[in-house]
Parts: sequence; structure tokens; C-alpha cells
Amino acid sequence: MGFNLDDIKGQAENALSEHGDQVGDAIDKAVDFVDEKTGGKLGDKGDLIADKAKDALGINDQA
Repeated sequence: MGFNLDDIKGQAENALSEHGDQVGDAIDKAVDFVDEKTGGKLGDKGDLIADKAKDALGINDQA
């Protein structure tokens, strides 16, 4: 039994289209967690990092 990368890509795209808001929230929480654990060293860069990650996934306009 093998796997097809096109199938996996399609499944990932479907999951993002259905649950992009949840993925976006998880990215925000991860950035907030890192910022908290580093004593706020991320600052405004954290928002930029989150936005770039969401842009890369094509979900920034959903969240």
C-alpha cells in the first residue's frame, strides 16, 4: 500500500479550507506561548510570524 503525494496535498487543502480558522487560532496560541516563555522577547515580531505562517497556508484572511 503506497501513498500519493497529490492525494495527501488534496486532503491537507480540504482540511485547511474546512478548519482554517482553528489552524489560525492554533498558530496564534503557539506564538503567544513562545512569547510568554521567552519573557516577551518576540513582541510585535510574534504577530508578524503568525501572519506569515497563515499567509503561507493561505488562511490569513479567514481568521
